[in-house]
Amino acid sequence: MVKADELYDITVVGAGPVGLYAAYYAGLRECRTKLIETYPQVGGRLISMYPEKEIFDVAGHRRIVAADLIRELTDQAMQYEPAVVLNERVTGLRILGERVIELTTPAGIHYTQTVILTVGCGAFVPRKLDIPNLIDFEGHGIFYFLPSFEPLRGKKVLIVGGGNSAVDWALSLDGIASEVTLCHRMYKWQAHEAMVHRLLSSNVRVKYPYFTLKEVLGEENVTGAVIWNERSGLEETIAVDAIVLSIGMLTNIEPIRAWGLNIVGSGIAVAPDMSTNLPGVYAAGDIVMYPGKVLLITAGSGEAATAVNTAKEYIISEELGR
Repeated sequence: MVKADELYDITVVGAGPVGLYAAYYAGLRECRTKLIETYPQVGGRLISMYPEKEIFDVAGHRRIVAADLIRELTDQAMQYEPAVVLNERVTGLRILGERVIELTTPAGIHYTQTVILTVGCGAFVPRKLDIPNLIDFEGHGIFYFLPSFEPLRGKKVLIVGGGNSAVDWALSLDGIASEVTLCHRMYKWQAHEAMVHRLLSSNVRVKYPYFTLKEVLGEENVTGAVIWNERSGLEETIAVDAIVLSIGMLTNIEPIRAWGLNIVGSGIAVAPDMSTNLPGVYAAGDIVMYPGKVLLITAGSGEAATAVNTAKEYIISEELGR
């Protein structure tokens, strides 16, 4: 038997921006809420990977620094005093029946009537290029994300990639670094059109399409790079102090699949009410997959509200015996 004080109404797994909003909205619906986060602080990837990066696609903000957004979302969520568990990764999920779900972590067991999974992309590692000796320069001028821009002040920086993160980092470093070059191998950009327009109008030296990194130069630290055009074969050697590889993430959601969830592509399949194939288990944010899915914090927040409302109705209906 699970003691009443151990059983929460809603447990949110993942305390990134979507998870924080889910915790807030659960409090607004007067649910007894718990928030479980793998990292030692809330914020998810925004805090662990790019706290100083400006974000331009959050509703109500013309632009906002990632750390400031997390601070505001945390203040919003904590007003309803959810239980917050940090430094714990959920490794198991089991339906016990009678509106009891068991969540297992290396540190213990948590019980809840419903679960909302807001775990971003799941476990992830940066995608790397197959370049000789690249690993030798990691920590010596090779970066995959930028927790702080200050170490690159006055430096010559090469950014590799054409998605939102690569473009945003290039724009953020313009004026901080002494020189910024961005190379992109694709013919089309994966970043928002308005941000690409800003990039092409900035002081950033843009090399595209078909340009990618071929070789890293240096001894103990990065001192240069060879970029080349995959179409023409032309090479160019440039002096750089740092290289930022922003070419995506390799995700692993197999641990989640092991819980019995229906996985479609690289995400959890959900119905329009954000329910999964497991009773009492819902999901929101980058981890969910459905036709028309948009990978935006704002969209994820809407999904979180829908998940909370559905969970609340599930709890009420079960209590009333419907």
